Amino acid sequence: MLPRALLVATGLSLVSLPATAEPLVVEEAQVRAVPPGSQTSAAFMTLRNPGQRDVVLVAAETPVAKAAELHDHQDADGVMQMRQVAQIVVPAGGSTSLAPGGLHMMLIGLTAPLAEGEPVEIELRFDSGDTQRLEAPVRRIVVDDEGSHGQGHGH
Repeated sequence: MLPRALLVATGLSLVSLPATAEPLVVEEAQVRAVPPGSQTSAAFMTLRNPGQRDVVLVAAETPVAKAAELHDHQDADGVMQMRQVAQIVVPAGGSTSLAPGGLHMMLIGLTAPLAEGEPVEIELRFDSGDTQRLEAPVRRIVVDDEGSHGQGHGH
């Protein structure tokens, strides 16, 4: 009886491994350094999906902000504006960049100053119910004119 129970328990643990495995490889994660007193910042990274199914990021959380929202830049009558998006799809076998001037994560209602070089913990939430934690260092991010960031935002 014991060997069968052990076999079943082992089988169940193997079944649960893919559900707890991290679905994405996170590269070059960083949070924008902002002046003291700023209420918003942004997080950027590249999300690489080595899997065979699309991964859909639907939310994020961080202890350094009251809210973390997924955003994109969109052309509205010739003016680039940031808008919140419901999800960010990372295609199977591909990658998606969160970068100034494109998809990114806004950190709204900062709860403390962001110190350059310090790590910021971020938890990604996926439509599957899985989560993934990462640390992104606070860095000064210089953006050229084409990818200017921080303009036209209602926060």
